[in-house]
Amino acid sequence: MKPNINWLISKVENNLALNQRTLKIYSKILVIGYLLMSVIFYFLAGEQLHFRESRENINMQTANSGTVELTSGSLAEQTFINNIQRITSVSVAWGTYNRHNKGTVYIDVYELNGNIQIMHQELSAGEITEGYISTFTFEKPVEGLTGAPLLLKITADSMPGSAVSPLMNTAASKDGFLLSLNGNSVPGMLCFSVKGEDYIWIGLHYWKFVVVGAFLLVFYILVTLHSIKNGKKPLLFMALVAIRKYRFLIRQLVARDFKAKYKRSFFGILWSFLNPLLTMLVQYLVFSNLFRFDIPYYSVYLLCGIVIFNYFSEACGMTLNSIVGNASLITKVYVPKYIYPLTRVISSFINLLIAMVPLLIVTFASGLYPTKAYLLLPFVLVCLAVFCLGLGMLLASAMVFFRDMQFLWGVISMVWMYLTPLFYPESILPSSVAILLKGNPLYYFIKFVRACVMDGISPEPIMYVLCFFFAVISILLGAFVFKKTQDRFVLYL
Repeated sequence: MKPNINWLISKVENNLALNQRTLKIYSKILVIGYLLMSVIFYFLAGEQLHFRESRENINMQTANSGTVELTSGSLAEQTFINNIQRITSVSVAWGTYNRHNKGTVYIDVYELNGNIQIMHQELSAGEITEGYISTFTFEKPVEGLTGAPLLLKITADSMPGSAVSPLMNTAASKDGFLLSLNGNSVPGMLCFSVKGEDYIWIGLHYWKFVVVGAFLLVFYILVTLHSIKNGKKPLLFMALVAIRKYRFLIRQLVARDFKAKYKRSFFGILWSFLNPLLTMLVQYLVFSNLFRFDIPYYSVYLLCGIVIFNYFSEACGMTLNSIVGNASLITKVYVPKYIYPLTRVISSFINLLIAMVPLLIVTFASGLYPTKAYLLLPFVLVCLAVFCLGLGMLLASAMVFFRDMQFLWGVISMVWMYLTPLFYPESILPSSVAILLKGNPLYYFIKFVRACVMDGISPEPIMYVLCFFFAVISILLGAFVFKKTQDRFVLYL
């Protein structure tokens, strides 16, 4: 008996040492990867990490009248309160009396408190046409004037009969805005706009967040190592160990699911290309011609939404049946049960990567070319996969005990599709429905992809936070429910 006890103790110690070595390897990879990705992301995100379009931009009013003919000695002045943190441009709308005019127009912007000129621009009156909007960009964004009163002053040296006129809206009014024509106050506002950027708080303190994140990561690793030394089994670490242990089985299950999807299909894997393209073509013909949504690069806009939602629909639909569909294996062979929904999500992810190819082809054909923002796409795709895994585990658990879940999920996914702006602009939604977008994870995933592909820039930092947040909440909730119910699966299979 004694040798057996010694052998058992030796085996436990060996397993403990093995787990500690494995954790140290994972920890080094994780910490180095975290620091490396933090630096890479800083350069890929660019200005979008630090600045966003200001929510305090002054939008141009619709014109319903002219102001004064800007002859020599005439003057149009518009005072306004600036709440933009970095002013980048000022625009003015013009009327010409439907004639060709001569002379030079002068546009000046002053900070009233210190009577400081912050912009001076000149414009040839002959270049101005009826309804023309001229935009004047500051050589360097003007900062430090948030809350300050500013004055837009417009003069010219034109002769009577050959002068332009700034346009105005006689019914517009806003606190702190005052329009004066030739020294006399008049009701209304000039048709002008002021654009700029605001600072992003996360971007201003980016490296502080990186340092705090590194400390939290190291702290978690130390706590995990301490738990292993005390004989405990941290859930996340054991899941990684199990995935490594059963990696051969995972590869076989993924290959089986992938092959089963195209079994006896004439086109086979080509359907991963054709399906999003054909769907896009149908919806493009219907919505671009029948409803005439005015969206630039509508085919790319449409295909971005289709590719992401198709992956979500397919991954969740496959994981829904991952436990019930593998009942013969589950009742005969022991394998961690979360392996089955995991393999379904992975096999669907392969289809997603294939479907990205036609998306890129349509993007290039539309005249949009790759930018460094494309390198940010793996983040949102991984977050989407984790979100689908968490939701899929929740659905798979429900399916074991409630077989009607497969029919209910069909209805839910259809409603979810129509509440996600795949083929329509979010601006058409009434306020009562638009608020639902704030709680729709797919809205943020799709918006992230569209920003990278269509705009060629990084989304705002809050988009990264929201995508990561929904992914974490989904996987935590799905894993919790799955773990609590998995021991009773065999009773219902």
